[in-house]
Amino acid sequence: MFVACIDIGGTFTDLVLHREGADLEIHKSPTTPGRFERGFIDVLDVAAKAHGMDLRTFLANTEMIVHGTTVSTNALVEGKVAPTGLICNAGHPDILTLRESPRKRAFNIKIDFPPPYIHRSRTCEVRGRIDSMGNEVEPLCDDDVRAAARHFKACKVEAVAVCLLWSIVNPTHESRVRDILREEMPGVPVTVSHELNPIPREYRRTISTAINASLYPIVSDYVGKLTGALKQAGYTGELLIANCVGGMMPPEEIVARPIYSVMSGPTLAPIAAISLTQAQNVIVVDMGGTTFDVSALRDRHLVVTPEATFGMEMLGIPKIDVRSVGAGGGSIAWVDPGGLLRVGPHSASAVPGPACYGRGGTEPTVTDANVVLGIIDPDYFLGGRIRLDRAKAEAAVGRIAKALKISLVEAAYAIYATTNHNMIGAIEDITVNEGIDPRDSYLVSGGGATACHISDMARILGIGSLMIPRFAAGLSAYGGLISDVRWEETGALNTTDRHFDLAGVNRLLASLRKRGAAFLRRSGIKAGDQRFEFAFQGRYLYQSWDIEVPFEIVDGKLAKGDLARLAAAFHAQHERIYTIKDEADTVEMTTWKVRAIGDTGGAARGGSTIATQRGPVVPKAKRPVYLGKGFRDVPVYDAAAIGAGGKISGPSILEQPTTTILLLEGQVATVDGFGNLLIELAG
Repeated sequence: MFVACIDIGGTFTDLVLHREGADLEIHKSPTTPGRFERGFIDVLDVAAKAHGMDLRTFLANTEMIVHGTTVSTNALVEGKVAPTGLICNAGHPDILTLRESPRKRAFNIKIDFPPPYIHRSRTCEVRGRIDSMGNEVEPLCDDDVRAAARHFKACKVEAVAVCLLWSIVNPTHESRVRDILREEMPGVPVTVSHELNPIPREYRRTISTAINASLYPIVSDYVGKLTGALKQAGYTGELLIANCVGGMMPPEEIVARPIYSVMSGPTLAPIAAISLTQAQNVIVVDMGGTTFDVSALRDRHLVVTPEATFGMEMLGIPKIDVRSVGAGGGSIAWVDPGGLLRVGPHSASAVPGPACYGRGGTEPTVTDANVVLGIIDPDYFLGGRIRLDRAKAEAAVGRIAKALKISLVEAAYAIYATTNHNMIGAIEDITVNEGIDPRDSYLVSGGGATACHISDMARILGIGSLMIPRFAAGLSAYGGLISDVRWEETGALNTTDRHFDLAGVNRLLASLRKRGAAFLRRSGIKAGDQRFEFAFQGRYLYQSWDIEVPFEIVDGKLAKGDLARLAAAFHAQHERIYTIKDEADTVEMTTWKVRAIGDTGGAARGGSTIATQRGPVVPKAKRPVYLGKGFRDVPVYDAAAIGAGGKISGPSILEQPTTTILLLEGQVATVDGFGNLLIELAG
């Protein structure tokens, strides 16, 4: 039986396939914008043909498919979300207008004040008030809710978000609003904040509720089309969909909380990195056709941020910290009015694609530049399945050369170097800007396009050790293949280390764990395959920003003696993030979390070992490659034919069917026992 993970990227849809007793496989097919489910089925058909089967037979022998979707991410990027209404307390219609300024952009005076996520014309106030202790100060006015429903129907909204003050301690008003809306607007999905994101911060709770509501019709429609296409093709096995907290969820769960599918694909790359290396601190990069994504592991833990942003909005929910820039193989190079070369963020995407694809694209892209430089062999793209057009690549890059009044190859190298520095900026954002020296981290490189650039980027950053995994071109898909079912339950309880509410915290954690266990049961996870992780969000008294602190529970609940351990963990985490700590200050805990994790057997789906290299590694050819100081004939190796222990020195090219690896002078690559390429600076 097969297990497959499918990750839809901007240019290609990747499938990593596992079968017990056999090696992992990677398959690719072009992404189909507008009909992503078509590309999903197409790549399954590619895998089926590789095994000499028709699609129906292949699916009959597939027991599980896991999937990282970009549908919600694309909807947010393009602003193509469902028209959504917002219900809030009377006197508070400006929560989304005034918002909460992201710290890193607070003093950027060049940013225009953005419009609210939901326009004021679709924001309705209702009378009624709950106080911070959960007491009803003013009864809910049902007539206001019914009036809001009539207004929403006139505005033709397709979803409604409800966020009322202090619903996290007493949700009765929000629940009543939902009941009335279901009566007045049957069939229109309603998201209530106390169920989706029960945290104290009003803007974050409101924006997450609004985003979730606006994505509900889109994700629901996509999942419906996808499950329908799979059923029509004959698939009867299990389908799991990636979420942004580093795990998988059943389709019905992701439909109920579609905000958790935002940026879900890139969050799988650090999951893959955990299984690939034992390094404590790791930078994980993944360059696809449209974006370059950067994430990190700190002390072998995923970095989860409660302050994830998307454009000018906070998501308002915790997610694995992934930073993205518009730098991919399809990123378009252009010259700005000041005569400076820019690359991205716009992309040629899968349609029409880079000029060298010969599908109608005419704009110069990073892939076109790599063809001109000789890094990519146009006759061996995707192992020869796709033949690239060098003449069209040269014509596209030639327009940049003409605009800059330089030679063709100089223009191509300028595109290459500019792209590298764009990606280096993203790496520095998650390391240097967070007080971390990237030279102290191990680098894991993923993505089909990254290996052409990663050696130069590592050289500039001063990183001496990196890995290009055997299945780098499908790193996120590999992460999905080995990942667990994962969900997070959150509850608000404000207490301090000076007056710690031990009984209250234990009651809340027990409740959250019970809800997490119920989620795992709904997902088909047996009790023996369940485990739970715990964390709290805290701050020094009167600080504005919380940080997340993981902790362990012994014997099922916290004891009085554990308080010192919680406080010490907070001080250590605060020092790691901000470089300072004050152990004499009061620690305030605001929010408590339980992560429910269900084992799907992913640990058994890693790659198999390869044979040991016999004799010296012999290149299959030589070709001229431009390395910044003219063309140089460099050896070209068949990476798939190199055995464990084989060594290759740069400058050289290593080709795999799904990626091309460029090694520079002074870099030495060694193939490990699983076929991964370990690159070190000579000496």
